[in-house]
Amino acid sequence: MATKPTGRKHPEPPAADGARDEPLSEIESAVEAVEEVAGEVVEAFEEAGELAAGAVRGTVVGVLAYLGEVGVLLGHALRSLRRGVHVGDLVRQMAVVGVDSIPIALLTTGFSGAVLSLYSAGTLSDYGASNFVGGIVALSIVRETAPILTGVVLAARSGSAMTAEIGSMKVTEQIDALRSMAISPVEYLVVPRLLACLIMLPVICVLADLVGLVGGAIVAATQGVPNSTFVQSIRLFLQPSGSDIYQGLIKTVVFGTIIATVGCREGLESEGGATGVGQSTTRSVVISIVLIFVANFFLSFLMFDQ
Repeated sequence: MATKPTGRKHPEPPAADGARDEPLSEIESAVEAVEEVAGEVVEAFEEAGELAAGAVRGTVVGVLAYLGEVGVLLGHALRSLRRGVHVGDLVRQMAVVGVDSIPIALLTTGFSGAVLSLYSAGTLSDYGASNFVGGIVALSIVRETAPILTGVVLAARSGSAMTAEIGSMKVTEQIDALRSMAISPVEYLVVPRLLACLIMLPVICVLADLVGLVGGAIVAATQGVPNSTFVQSIRLFLQPSGSDIYQGLIKTVVFGTIIATVGCREGLESEGGATGVGQSTTRSVVISIVLIFVANFFLSFLMFDQ
């Protein structure tokens, strides 16, 4: 007996295993691509880190080498002092370094003291503490403002002049001519400039202290602080022994050493004609000012940290 068709559709056979594995293979491919990209990123960061470490290492080595060269030049100059110095050269350098720089140093310090007094008097008067204005201004000037501004002004004016003068002698072979005549360039050029800076910077700093205090007193008087109160506050805040002033002057000795040695070193190493002399002059001013601020921090930490 024949069977009649029921009209029902028979279920399709299950899909093959390869079709079910296709999504898994795509996921695995995507994971591998991500891992590859992550590896490349890690390698890029490692290379960047190595380059940065190399740059930092090179910079540190360069700075230490430069400081070593400056130290060697300073040591040579100090040894040359035993043979004396030409008085005429010393006096001429003292005039160039000190006398010609006095107006600029006093002008900058005087107005800086006026600004300090303006801010201090305006703020302290609101709290009824205007009798402290003189002491605050005096401490700021004798410890920081006068020494720093004196050093920066002389680095910009006298330090650049030293580098330009010695650099011009170097590129025109006058330095070689001195050596051919058995004259030491350090003894003839560096020693007078070093002594002039060591002598004149403290002198200018004392004058800058006075002018800064005068400028502060004038502005304080316009803000309602009597001169007698201003002076009494200075006596109250400053050490009676004058140690605040002496320590500020010690800073200027260090700053003068930096200005003279860096300026002379850059001049002696100049090359490349007028362009090289200009680059050395710019480099001298920048390096001197940076070293002045770095030295100021360490000197302040050693002398005033109590």
